[in-house]
Amino acid sequence: MAGVALLVQAALVLATGLVVAAAVAAVFPHLEPVFDPPFGETPAREHVVPLLVAAAVMLVALIVLGMLGMAVISAACLAVLKEAVSGSPTTFGAVRRAAFRRAPAVAGAMFLSSLVAGLPVFAVLAVWAPLAVATASEAAPGALLVPLVLGLLAAFPVAVWLSVRFGMAPAAVVMEDAGPVAALRRSAALVRGDWWRVFGITLVGAMLAGAIGYAIQLPFNLIGTFALVPAMAVAEEGVSPAGAITMLVVAVLLTLVGAIAGQLFQVGFMQLVAGLLYVDRRIRREGLAEALLAGHTGPPAPPPAPTAAPEPPQQEGPQDSR
Repeated sequence: MAGVALLVQAALVLATGLVVAAAVAAVFPHLEPVFDPPFGETPAREHVVPLLVAAAVMLVALIVLGMLGMAVISAACLAVLKEAVSGSPTTFGAVRRAAFRRAPAVAGAMFLSSLVAGLPVFAVLAVWAPLAVATASEAAPGALLVPLVLGLLAAFPVAVWLSVRFGMAPAAVVMEDAGPVAALRRSAALVRGDWWRVFGITLVGAMLAGAIGYAIQLPFNLIGTFALVPAMAVAEEGVSPAGAITMLVVAVLLTLVGAIAGQLFQVGFMQLVAGLLYVDRRIRREGLAEALLAGHTGPPAPPPAPTAAPEPPQQEGPQDSR
């Protein structure tokens, strides 16, 4: 699991660098006219628009890359859990194949669940934005924020309820080979009737993941901060900047390594929590323990169709002599 996660993170770092480099190269002639225009002049529109377009495209590409990377890591964690629950050993190659095979469906389930959970917030913003634009000239700036804050406070509990309701969708994708929409339905069915328990365990898991992830990042951040002190001293004394640049690169790399390690732990830990909750709900509700003994880990089989009871034989009475 850790090997697949590290492989994905390395690919993401490389892909992110390529996307940023391509965006900068595409708009390089427009950088100086926008960020260093002649004194007293504003940047021309033909230079600003390409930068905005490149920034928007780069942002979308980075979001898609991040979602795909998280989907692969989540699928790897759940693939290991699937084999562990069934009592079967697994290998790096098997986890890698399962992770990349189910990653598109996991990404679809994660996107749909995030979209559904974010609908209340989007609805509040969709209602507030036109009203704010229409009354911007008449109302005070502080008065415009009051309905937004009240609307977000009302939408937040609904968003949390939806996110918990559909939080087991990635587990259903990997465990049952379900599609994104079917996985959302399975998650809602498994959470139904036990929402508060699932919410409580998920909240505790998120707190543990955040605390341990921060503890993992902290040594790297401290060492990186200490590495900046000599670099700043060298820069102030006017000595050769080679040492300052080296220490700066070391500090940035240490901070990046710490952030990647902390993120890997948090993503993997939360997916394992969600996967174990999925297994727990199926054991309690669908008799998964008995199915595991029989070697079956897929969705529960539908109940057999009722058959009509056979009609009792008709007894022949005495014939009427009349």
